[in-house]
Amino acid sequence: MATIEKSIEVDVPVRVAYNQWTQFEEFPRFMEGVREVRQLDVKTLRWKAEVGGKEEEWVAEITEQIPDERIAWRTRAGARNAGVVTFHRIADGRTRIMLQLEYTPDGVVENVGDALGVVSRRVTGDLQRFKEFIESRGRETGAWRGEIQQGRKTA
Repeated sequence: MATIEKSIEVDVPVRVAYNQWTQFEEFPRFMEGVREVRQLDVKTLRWKAEVGGKEEEWVAEITEQIPDERIAWRTRAGARNAGVVTFHRIADGRTRIMLQLEYTPDGVVENVGDALGVVSRRVTGDLQRFKEFIESRGRETGAWRGEIQQGRKTA
């Protein structure tokens, strides 16, 4: 598995940044190659994206979600990946978002792309586009404030 760790600071309060990140179906608006994210229930997401020049689909499970702090996931089916995104208050109107992504490149094209840093640049671009998206709006498009721990909804 390959690992990518990236962070970015956004000029919105931590609550706004976190709330927007819970709006998974909005991800195609700022994530390169993501065609669709459909939320099947509070902890299950179906993804469709172009990865390494081919269409991929996978089902991800949110394993942990703590409002204003973190969201962790892993795939249950399809393209293998897992990760966590955390939210850190820098100041009242400034938040650091840290993303750790683990994934398994599949095939020659993805392995070459990984070696050339394609995925790392894509993640950097996605975070920059998220920053532009949320800062231009100044507020989230929605929110889910529930909690998931050990794969179970607790609040």
